[in-house]
Amino acid sequence: MLIRTGWISLLLAFAWVAMVGDAAAAEPLHTRIDRLVAEKSPVPVGSRSDDPEFLRRISLDLNGRIPSADETREFLADNSPDKRERLIDRLLSSDDYAPRMADLFHVMLMERRGDDPHWRQFLQKSFAENKPWDRMVAEILKPDPDVEHLRGSAFFQTKRLEKYGQNATDYPGLTRDVGRLFLGVDLQCAQCHDHPSVDDYQQVDFQGMYIVFLNSYIRRDTDFPAIGEKLLSKKIEFVSVFVQEQKTTGPRPPFGMEVMIPMLSKEMQFLIPPDRKTRFAGVPRFSPMQVLADTLPTAANVQFKQNAANRLWFAMMGRGIVHPLDLQHSENPPSHPKLLTVLADEFAARNFDIKWMLREFALTETYQRSSLLPADAKEPPPESFAVAFERALSAEQLMDGMLAATGERAVLQNQIDEELREADPKFFDILRANPEMLAGQRNERLAEIRQSFVTAFGNVPRDPEVEFSPTVKASLFLMNEQTVLGWLDRKPGNLVDRLAKMTDYSKLANELYLSVMSRLPSDEERIEVAKFLTKRKDNRDKAIGHLAWALLASTEFRLNH
Repeated sequence: MLIRTGWISLLLAFAWVAMVGDAAAAEPLHTRIDRLVAEKSPVPVGSRSDDPEFLRRISLDLNGRIPSADETREFLADNSPDKRERLIDRLLSSDDYAPRMADLFHVMLMERRGDDPHWRQFLQKSFAENKPWDRMVAEILKPDPDVEHLRGSAFFQTKRLEKYGQNATDYPGLTRDVGRLFLGVDLQCAQCHDHPSVDDYQQVDFQGMYIVFLNSYIRRDTDFPAIGEKLLSKKIEFVSVFVQEQKTTGPRPPFGMEVMIPMLSKEMQFLIPPDRKTRFAGVPRFSPMQVLADTLPTAANVQFKQNAANRLWFAMMGRGIVHPLDLQHSENPPSHPKLLTVLADEFAARNFDIKWMLREFALTETYQRSSLLPADAKEPPPESFAVAFERALSAEQLMDGMLAATGERAVLQNQIDEELREADPKFFDILRANPEMLAGQRNERLAEIRQSFVTAFGNVPRDPEVEFSPTVKASLFLMNEQTVLGWLDRKPGNLVDRLAKMTDYSKLANELYLSVMSRLPSDEERIEVAKFLTKRKDNRDKAIGHLAWALLASTEFRLNH
C-alpha cells in the first residue's frame, strides 16, 4: 500500500512538472523575460515610459531615426490599448528596418574599420529577408564569391587581413575577433599559453581557429572582397611559453571538437585548381573555413547562441546580461543566468529569427520602462535593468535624426533627384521606376555627410561602441560644421520654414518640440520660446534656427532615453 501510494505521488509529481513545462512553453517570451528580470532585481523596478519616450526609443532602435512630428501627434492621439504593439510591428515591417539593422551590425562587427558597398549590400539584403543569424555568420566565416549578393560577406575577413605599414598580416587579430563577436570570448591572451586569468580559455581554443585563418589569404583577382584558402595538409604545432610541451591541433571551434585533416592524393586535393594567369591559388577540396562555418554557428553551440542573444539584448536594452559582451566565462557570470539560458534556447528554437527576437524584447515591460527615476530614488545597479538605460545615438542615428528633425532629408532628396534628372533624364526615369536603385543613388550622395558624422561621433577604428563618451571633437562639429548649420537656414519645406510661417508662439513651440524632441514642450519651455523670439523679431528666421540648434545640440537629443 505504501509502495502504491509512493508510485501515485511520483506520477502526480511528474504530471505537475509536465504541466508547468507546458505552461512555460505557452507563456509568451516577453512575459517570461519580465518575470525573470523582476526575480533578480534587488530594487523595485521603475515605472512605465510615457508615450513620447517609448515612441522615440523604439523608432530609433528599430528604424534608426526619430519619429516625425505628424507620427508623434498620431501616436499620442491614439487611445487604443494595443497601439504600442501595432507600432512595433509597423516599424519591423517598414523599409527603414533593414538599413537600420545594417548600420547597427556594421558598427558592431566592423568596429569602424571602414566600409564597402558589397558588405553593405550583404547586410541590408540579409536583414530585408530576415535571414537567420546562424546562416549570416556561416556566410561570413565561409564567403561565397559565386553568389553576387553574398560576396560582400568576405569584407569581415579581408579588411582585417589588410597589411598596415610594415606590420605582419594580423591573423591573430582576425582569430580574436571571431571569438569576441560570434562567441563572446576574448581569446587574445590564450595565443601563446592558456589564459592567465580566465581558466575557461585554453591555448588550444585559440590555435584551433588560428589554423583556419592562417591558411587563408585575400584574393587579388576580383573587384569585390574575396578570400581564398591554401592547401592544409597537417596540424598546427604550438607550445606554451610557460610549459614547454609540444602540442598540435587541427581546425576546431573554441571549446569544440577537433576535425581531422583528410589525407588526399594530388589528384583529389583541389575542387578548382590554381590559375597562374590570375594568381588564383585554387579551391582546395578540404576547406577549414567550411569546417568552422559548419561547426561554430549552430544551435548546439551554447557560446554561440548565448552570445547572439546577449548582443541583441544589448542592442535594445543598452547593457548585456553578460557584460562586457566579449568576456563570457565562469568568473564573469551573467547577471540573470536563467534569463540568458531562456533567451539563447528560444532564439535557437526559433531558427535564430532576429526580427522575432527584437519584437519580443520590445514588448517587454523591461524595455518599455522609463529612464527617469523618482526624485527621491537612488540609482539602481545597472545590471538590475530596473530602469531604462540612456544610450548614445550612433553617428548614423544622429545624422538621420537631425535630417528628420530639420526636414532636410526631403529637401536633400529633392535636390539630388533634380541633379540626377538634369544629368540624364532617361536614366532618372529608370531610377524612378526602381525605388531601390533610386534609394541607392540618394545614399551615395549622402555618403560624404554620413562620413563626416562618423568622423565626429564614431569611435576610433577597432574600439567597440558600447559606452557614451562625449568629446570636444563632437561639440566642435555641432558648433562649426557648415553642412549641419545650413540645415537650420530657412528653405522651402524645412523645419525653420514651417515654424517661420507660424505667428502663435505656443503652436510654434509645440511644432518645434514635436519635430526635434518627439514630445510636447512644458509650459516653462513654451514661455522661454516666446521670450527668445519676442526679443529677436528683426531676425526671426535666424532666431528660430538658433532655437532648433540648441535642441539638436542638447544631451536630450544626443541620447536614446
